[in-house]
Amino acid sequence: MSTGLVQPRIRIHDVDALRGFALLGILIVNITFAASGYPIHVIKDPAYSSGLDHTVHWLSSAFVDMKFYLLFSFLFGYSFQLQMEAASRARAAFKPRMLRRLGGLFVIGWLHMIFLITGDILTVYALIGLVLLAMRRVKDKSALIVVVAIYGYLLITLGSSVLLLDTSAIIDPASALVGARETTANLAGSFGDVIGEHLKALPLYGLSQISVQGPTTLAALLLGMVAGRRRLLAGITGNEPMLPKIQLICFPIGLAGGFYYASTGGTGSTLGVLSSVMTGPFLVAAYIATLLRILHTDRGRGLGNLLAPAGRMALSNYLGQSVATLIIFTGVGFGLVGQVSPLQMVGFALAIFVVQLGISQLWLQRFGYGPVEGVLRGITNATRPTWRKKPELAA
Repeated sequence: MSTGLVQPRIRIHDVDALRGFALLGILIVNITFAASGYPIHVIKDPAYSSGLDHTVHWLSSAFVDMKFYLLFSFLFGYSFQLQMEAASRARAAFKPRMLRRLGGLFVIGWLHMIFLITGDILTVYALIGLVLLAMRRVKDKSALIVVVAIYGYLLITLGSSVLLLDTSAIIDPASALVGARETTANLAGSFGDVIGEHLKALPLYGLSQISVQGPTTLAALLLGMVAGRRRLLAGITGNEPMLPKIQLICFPIGLAGGFYYASTGGTGSTLGVLSSVMTGPFLVAAYIATLLRILHTDRGRGLGNLLAPAGRMALSNYLGQSVATLIIFTGVGFGLVGQVSPLQMVGFALAIFVVQLGISQLWLQRFGYGPVEGVLRGITNATRPTWRKKPELAA
């Protein structure tokens, strides 16, 4: 007889550590939209145009931008499959549970992108998660065919834009500069001004979801689901022959695309975006293989133990990052927007992440779930939220 609750299972430590690692990359990207009004207008702040500033921008574009949300999405798909199997073992109805979970994510994400920061990934997961839910019983081969079709679609649409459209005319530098200054000023203003800027950015954000991020997120979710079915991240020892092979093949492809994307100015170049879109999954695969090898060395186990707690409460940390950047950069708090260099932004990101690592360790010593995870778990199970500590928890 069904209990209506999914029985707990042993967490996969490597999945948690990878998720913690993904949080850092996402923060390095997201902090730019809180610390300056220029990125939303796809233009660089002329006040920071030194060689060091350009170098930091280039490194971020090459190694971080458009990569870490793919890793986060892959792990979401992996956990989706594990949750479905856990529901099956408990003889619990999976579909209504997941619909409640996706609904909760959508509401949390909507509030997040209105009140805390420009853009959000949770609403994307909620909406595209419906597609994943509908496709949960498709065969692995069919799922992989859809992934290939998605990237074929992106190759055609972005490639056609490069060949047929004058993309240089889409962004007027003078207008973008005026808009960026206005956005920066508003972010330094009242909470109402900040919310207004978040709302103004929604159409552009929605366009990016339809054109690039949405399709690639679905592809990553499907790949994660297939990987979850095959338990590719369970029982890793770090000595698997496939890991160095992935590094050998995927690093050259991924880095070549990342370098080209960075060299063409990032999101300002459609051809650069196309290059990053097509090669980003390779670089993510190389990152995964590299981190898995490191985590299973004597020294790397300590790193895994630091990252895993943050990954276990990734939702709380993701939202917490936005709270921190809101307080540090906007007029709601210290009002440092537009006053920090690219290198300083990275420094702030690292500092926030280090604090989160410590808080995550302390929190999980007392509780079984992160603050927001407990709420979402209650929504999923249609029960009162709980944070009680259990010996083994669902990933």
